[in-house]
Amino acid sequence: MRTNGPFLSRRSGLTGAAATAVTLVAAAAGPAAPLPRSGGALQAGVDAIRATGTTGVLAEVRSPRGRTVARAGVADLGHDGPVPWNAYYRIGSDTKTYTAALVLQLVAEGRLRLTDTVERWLPGVVRGNGNDGSRITVANLLRQTSGLNDYLSSSEGSPFTPDAYRRNRFRPGGPQEQVTAALSRPPLWTPDATDPAEERRWGYSNTNYVLAGMIVERVTGNPWAHEVHERIILPLGLRNTLVPGTSSHVPRPTAVAYTQFPGTTGLTDTTVASAGGADGCIISTPHDVTVFLRALLSGRLLAPAQVAAMKRTVPAPDFGPPGTAYGLGLARRPGAGGAGVWFHGGTHLGVVSETGVTPDGATAVAAALFTLPTEPGRADAQSRAARRLVDRALG
Repeated sequence: MRTNGPFLSRRSGLTGAAATAVTLVAAAAGPAAPLPRSGGALQAGVDAIRATGTTGVLAEVRSPRGRTVARAGVADLGHDGPVPWNAYYRIGSDTKTYTAALVLQLVAEGRLRLTDTVERWLPGVVRGNGNDGSRITVANLLRQTSGLNDYLSSSEGSPFTPDAYRRNRFRPGGPQEQVTAALSRPPLWTPDATDPAEERRWGYSNTNYVLAGMIVERVTGNPWAHEVHERIILPLGLRNTLVPGTSSHVPRPTAVAYTQFPGTTGLTDTTVASAGGADGCIISTPHDVTVFLRALLSGRLLAPAQVAAMKRTVPAPDFGPPGTAYGLGLARRPGAGGAGVWFHGGTHLGVVSETGVTPDGATAVAAALFTLPTEPGRADAQSRAARRLVDRALG
């Protein structure tokens, strides 16, 4: 099985992903008016990220006091221009939080239940090699407790190299292909048959959110992209958030997305790349991401019962620093002066998305880092600097 359009999703393997063949649901509206460079802690935070070797950084904090922005670095190493204000970027696995919100809205409407099995909505789809959709619930998918393999690490795809990237960047695939790849191997575990929704074993798998997107489509009768637009993008006025479908391009203004491939020291321009689907395809801006996060945890998108369900977590030791736990498309880690940070985060070829929001949704921060390092020391330094920025913005 071949995977297409290499990209990274949060805590996933370095192999290919495929863009879901969906229609563009939001035309790229013109960017908001440029804002002046901010001073203070946020600017110090983006400067610290830039100092780790990141080519360009753009960040925004939105709170009851208003909007603060900062940027550092350049949009293109071949020119001197700065990263544009309100630059578009691929948010990667931050998309999963949007998909989880869609599912929880359907739960609130009584159209499905978190305890429904995958077999109930997608009969016969998750079978073979010990995989059993009758033992996996919607809650297992959203909380990453299904035991299903990640389709990225299960596929016999191209190596993660600049040449493989160039060969595959215009090759979209589809969710059925991704699920087939994941089911080619036995599951890591199968949830307890007596109460599968309460499974606490955790393992990150993009396959879970591919299936969640398929369930959204089965329940509503509409493409996942349609539901994202009608339920999230349109009500919140996210004029610069879109689903790219089969397009491999990011709207302007943007910055060049650079990837440092394993075994190389230089950077490769990986701005053009196929995206994913319900697991990681959304393109947005820091401004729109902060609006979404505040709406999510303040109760504008979900009823209190669904927000509470989203915050029911299991330990997720591989998803962040010690103490990190994963809920329904949203995770919590220590930080921000003891209150904790709710976040997800995502990566795509050449871009790292770092986010955080306070428990009450009052303050949110989003940062776009236009360099994806793979050398451990370099990647760790970038990640630590990004977490410090988030903590200081929310603390």
